[in-house]
Amino acid sequence: MPAQTINEVISRLEEIIATSITTDNRAGYFAALYHKVTCRVKEGIAAGEFQDGPRMERLDVVFANRYIAAYDEWTAKNKTGVSLSWQVTFEQLQKRSVLVLQHLLLGMNAHINLDLGVAVVEIAKEYDTPLQLIHQDFNSINTILAALSYEVINELNRISPLLSLLGKHSGNNSLLIQFALSNARDGAWCFAEDLYNSGNTIASRDQDIHKLGGSIVTTKGFIKITVFFIHLFELKNPSKITHILRNYQKMYIKVR
Repeated sequence: MPAQTINEVISRLEEIIATSITTDNRAGYFAALYHKVTCRVKEGIAAGEFQDGPRMERLDVVFANRYIAAYDEWTAKNKTGVSLSWQVTFEQLQKRSVLVLQHLLLGMNAHINLDLGVAVVEIAKEYDTPLQLIHQDFNSINTILAALSYEVINELNRISPLLSLLGKHSGNNSLLIQFALSNARDGAWCFAEDLYNSGNTIASRDQDIHKLGGSIVTTKGFIKITVFFIHLFELKNPSKITHILRNYQKMYIKVR
């Protein structure tokens, strides 16, 4: 059954994290990051940080259920029930050569660039409200997601001590370097507007985001060599990495 409350979402994420640690599965990386985001949204709702607390909880639940459903379908080996954007994410979980950073970016790519826009439109229709009236809360959830994601990525040196070498390729066009949550947020909102106003199909967007996901893990030239050296010195134990990501704590910023 899909989660009905934010507490149920948190419980499901904790189940995914626990299972990932037990089975040494890299799926725990994104789940650990997303767990932090959801707990932070719950705190924000309780503190009255959002325009409409109950609606924000409903948006969070609908948004999270898309990831949880994709994960459940994938683990049940039912690929037909998984979007292409999540397929490219889950397919990389078996590859030892993919950096922890790349796994996190793949999850964010599928969830922000595809799922968020779909969830926002679903909520607008469920509440029978103009899409624009949800824009403020849409930006708020993205502020939280961006803040926590960057915090976690900045702390990855404990897992990947040579990760800073990627800064040497700041002019490279690879999505590994150029992926920006602010761009993903803006793209997600444009997609939501398009979906809400014209009813364009989700399938077309899914194909585009699937290609973006492929770009995150397809490196060429000097950056490919850099990624290879980063990987050599990166922690290789998925369970330990998930545990580190799960338990990292830092003071959270408020959205207002």
